[in-house]
Amino acid sequence: MAGLFFFGLTGSIRYIILNSMATLSRTALDAREAFLQETARLWPVAKGSLAQVRRPCMRPNCQACARGDKHPGWIFVFRENGRQRCLYVRQRLVPALRRAILNGRRLEEHLTRAGHELIERDRQEGRSRRDRA
Repeated sequence: MAGLFFFGLTGSIRYIILNSMATLSRTALDAREAFLQETARLWPVAKGSLAQVRRPCMRPNCQACARGDKHPGWIFVFRENGRQRCLYVRQRLVPALRRAILNGRRLEEHLTRAGHELIERDRQEGRSRRDRA
């Protein structure tokens, strides 16, 4: 399970979010809380893809392999240190991994939106400072 590279919002990501902006406006604090609440519901998360493959087995007298049918299996494809990697996935884990991959995509959308909102908030605060000056 650890080889699937799930990651959560508890550790370093949460630390960065909570501590990187020491002087947050009330709007930024509200946005941070909304972000944390939205993303907390996205557990488990994974980044990668799931693919079904067909492979021969190791049994020397397998009739399915002799016919060329092969056996279905699942692999999780992901990147690690810039290199593409694959891991075998047991059938019972496929539904949970599908959900985790979908949640990972939703998390990426939240992160992108949070970046846009940060820039827009900064622009608005800059305008309001200029207007007061």
